[in-house]
Amino acid sequence: MCRFLVYKGRDEILLSELILSPAHSILTQSYDSRLRLDRRRPHNGDGFGVGYYTSPALGPEPCIFTSTIPAWNCLNLERLASKTTSSLIFAHVRATTEGNLSDQNCHPFRCGSLMWMHNGGIGGWRHVKRRLASSLRDEWFIFVQGGTDSEWAFALFLDSMDRMGIHPSQVGKDGFGHSILRRAMLETIRRINALIADIPDELRTEDTRSLLNFAVTDGHNVVCTRYVSSKTDEAASLFFSSGTNWKEYGTRSEDGKANYKMERRDKGADIVLVASEPLTFERDNWVTVPTNSILTIHGQTVMIHPIIDEFYSDNPSHSRSAQFAQTKGQTVTNAKKEVITDGSTPSTPEKGRDLRDLGDDLKVRMRFSEGRSE
Repeated sequence: MCRFLVYKGRDEILLSELILSPAHSILTQSYDSRLRLDRRRPHNGDGFGVGYYTSPALGPEPCIFTSTIPAWNCLNLERLASKTTSSLIFAHVRATTEGNLSDQNCHPFRCGSLMWMHNGGIGGWRHVKRRLASSLRDEWFIFVQGGTDSEWAFALFLDSMDRMGIHPSQVGKDGFGHSILRRAMLETIRRINALIADIPDELRTEDTRSLLNFAVTDGHNVVCTRYVSSKTDEAASLFFSSGTNWKEYGTRSEDGKANYKMERRDKGADIVLVASEPLTFERDNWVTVPTNSILTIHGQTVMIHPIIDEFYSDNPSHSRSAQFAQTKGQTVTNAKKEVITDGSTPSTPEKGRDLRDLGDDLKVRMRFSEGRSE
C-alpha cells in the first residue's frame, strides 16, 4: 500500500520541510513505513510523485513531478524540494497493486486544475475495470493513460463531475468549491460500490472489499476520504494535523534529518496536514480521521462528515476488525500502547514504542462543524 501527504497553508512552505527534512518525512516512509505491515513488500519504492500549485500568473494547473526511481534514491527530488515553495502540496510514494512500474502510473494524477491521489485498492478490480470504463463518457475514457485502478477512479470522479453539470475544465477563480468536490467524491464511491455489487456471484472468486483513501484538490479546496466498503472492517490509516506553525526543533542528525512539531498558538489554523502516516512523533499533533468519513479543507477550516451508505453505522459503540486492512499491508491504528512523544527514534515493537500505536487516543482541542473549527 502507498503513503500520501497533503499540505495546505496560508503561506508557502519549502517542499523539503515536508518531503525531506522531517525525521519521519514521506521520503523516510518510502523505506521505513511504520504503519505498513506487509512483510512481503515492506517498502514504498515503486516510484513517487509530488504535485504543487505555483503562482496564479502561471495558470491554475499544478506542476507535477513523478519518477519510477525510489524516492530515497532520487537526487532530482532533493534538488527540486530544496528550492521550491508552495501553499498546496500533494506527495505520494507508491507500492504497486495494480499497474506496472511507469511514470504514467505514479500519483498524483492531474486534469486541468484538479489533482488526485489514492491509497488502497478497488475490490474485485479485474471484474470491475471493463464495466467502469464502459460507464464513462468518451472524454474521460480517453483521459486515462496508465493502468492503475487509482487513475480509473479519478476518471470516474471527473465523469461524475461532468454528469453533475460541472465540466472539470470550467474552473472558477476560487476553484470549484468544496461542496462540489465533496458531492463528486461521494458519487464516485457510490458508483464504485455499485459496480462491485453487480459482479456475478460465479465470478466472486476474490475479495471484493475496497480500501478507498482518496485525495483531490482544485488548488483551493481539498477533499480526502478514509473509507472501506465493509460494515465490519476498519479502513486504512489516515490522520490530520492543524496549527499555526510547522516548526523544527532540536539538533539535526548526521543525515540532516530533524524533529518537527505542529505548534498551535491560538484557536486558528494556518496549516493543515493530512497524511497516511504521521510526520512527527508528537502524540497531540495528530488526530485520526474516523473510518468511513470524508474530510474537507476549505480555506483553513477542517470539516469531517460521515459517509452515510450501506456500510455506515450510527452506533457509537460499533466495532470494526483490523484484520482486512492488515492483510493489505495496512494498520488501522486502534491499538492502545505507549507511543513516542519525545521526538526520538522509535525502538523495536516488542519494547512497546512503535509509531503504529499512534491513533485513536490522539486528542486535540478542535471542534468540527459545517462552518468552522476552533
